[in-house]
Amino acid sequence: MTGFLDCLKEQRWDDHRYYHHNLVNQSLHLLSASTFVCAYILVFKDPALASLLGWCVAMTSRQIGHFFFEPKGYDHVNQATHRYKEEVKVGYNLVRKWIFMSVWVLIPLPLLIDPSFFGLFVPHETMTELLRHVGILWLGLAFGGLMFRTVQLFFIRDVQTGLVWATKILTDPFHDIKLYHKAPVRLLKGERIDGMAQAH
Repeated sequence: MTGFLDCLKEQRWDDHRYYHHNLVNQSLHLLSASTFVCAYILVFKDPALASLLGWCVAMTSRQIGHFFFEPKGYDHVNQATHRYKEEVKVGYNLVRKWIFMSVWVLIPLPLLIDPSFFGLFVPHETMTELLRHVGILWLGLAFGGLMFRTVQLFFIRDVQTGLVWATKILTDPFHDIKLYHKAPVRLLKGERIDGMAQAH
């Protein structure tokens, strides 16, 4: 168990120090994390709505931070190139994220061709029903994306790395709130880049 927790701590630290230098990104992660916590609560009552909230607010704000605000040049703090960081990324690096988000955008399209989604749904009659069907499909994508990378890590790394990564992803919202709750205030004070001076 100690090894599992040490591995979790290491994955969290690597993710923070390599991919969260920009305080706009950190602030967007705070928004994302808070929204995900709401979605976690809502999923037990209304999975479709929780999924729509998670994808349209939490996931998009999180990835906007990575795609558009995070520095892509040489990382002087960690003495690492962007290419190196992308190669050693345990989870979804930027290339994988572009693919994953593209699938997310394209998933609703089959509903326009076959409203039953190949027999999965009773065809929608209203926009609300359509959105709920999209939410269910996106929930399946979230679960599938988590399971796919977890099992992939079993083979390209080891079982513990995969299980630790899955645990990290599921608990990231709570950890991000703890880590980035001061980011908006720092941003308003004129800071833009986190010097990564935090202790491991």
